[in-house]
Amino acid sequence: MGRSSRDVPACPVRTSCVRCSILNIGALALVLTGCSSGSSSAPATTRATPAAPATTTSAPPTTGAPPAAPRRDPASPIALVTAERLNELVAVSLPGGRVLRRVHVAADPTTVAAGPDGSAVAVSPGSGRVTLLSRSGLRPVRVLRGFRSPQIAAVMPSGRYALVSDAGAGTLSSIDLSARRVIGRVRVGAGAHHIAISPDGRTAWVALGETATTIVAVDCADPQHMHVVRRLHPAVPAHDLAFAPDGRSVWVTSASAPYVSVLDARTGRVQARVPAGRAPQHILFSSENAYITSGYGSSIEMVSAVTRRVIRRARLPYGSFNLATFADLIVTTSLLDGRVTVLRTVTLRRVAGRAVAPNARAVAIVGIAG
Repeated sequence: MGRSSRDVPACPVRTSCVRCSILNIGALALVLTGCSSGSSSAPATTRATPAAPATTTSAPPTTGAPPAAPRRDPASPIALVTAERLNELVAVSLPGGRVLRRVHVAADPTTVAAGPDGSAVAVSPGSGRVTLLSRSGLRPVRVLRGFRSPQIAAVMPSGRYALVSDAGAGTLSSIDLSARRVIGRVRVGAGAHHIAISPDGRTAWVALGETATTIVAVDCADPQHMHVVRRLHPAVPAHDLAFAPDGRSVWVTSASAPYVSVLDARTGRVQARVPAGRAPQHILFSSENAYITSGYGSSIEMVSAVTRRVIRRARLPYGSFNLATFADLIVTTSLLDGRVTVLRTVTLRRVAGRAVAPNARAVAIVGIAG
């Protein structure tokens, strides 16, 4: 979730996605940036970044002995949680919720994405950098520069490439995760933020802002030569978005309306509206169900992707905006109190929960041994 006045309830989204006392001034600054935005807003005017690949640098050397790899069962997944105040990714065991390791990355990491092979991408808007982490050991292996205000990373279904939105430059960039470099870039518009990639990996939708009045559809079948195919203007400002498993519809959340809009993936027309919690922010699919969080409503809903009916609801810690799934697990993170909550996908039964940082903005799950 991100920085917007619509994201702020009576007094609140960079932490505590409050104007009450001096003790809350620092928290208000964090709250206003939301659950997945950067530390600075997109400028009023932007210029397109060059198509040439971004400059890359190796991760900075560490002093002393390198940290030991997390000790865990090779088959067990781990959650990577962003803690931007600490400039860390926190590795958390699943399903137990124990902190295994803290990985230092480029300053201001707000979002993270993971690929099916275990590679991970951390995005740092404040420092304009994107950190690539190794497929084993969760160690930073490359820092990509050349971004103005990168916001969100999304790994393509093949696992070979990742897409990164840049609000400041108004671009969508593609990264070859094996070559560890930017290989393509297309201008989509200022405020580029949340990304949804179709199941076949041929199309990406990009919301221009966290209360977006424009969604841009991009042909990304060839990550080196992406191009815009159309622009949509949703009736309700959009926040997050996700393709349904069959690829025929895109579900779009709002930071204000109490429902999720289901749009036809081909025409962009509204097919249905799904009732959701207070200002639903984030959504993802696991199997044939959609999971929708409402950080301000302290809730999560499980919705059938076929019937579009709410199957089950559960309570979450206040401020739990972001979520990730792996196998039969859902992990949510609270921007406001730093809690990580682990639930079962079928029952939404809570199996673990603990605070791991002052704020826990975003989460991704790595499903292979490190």
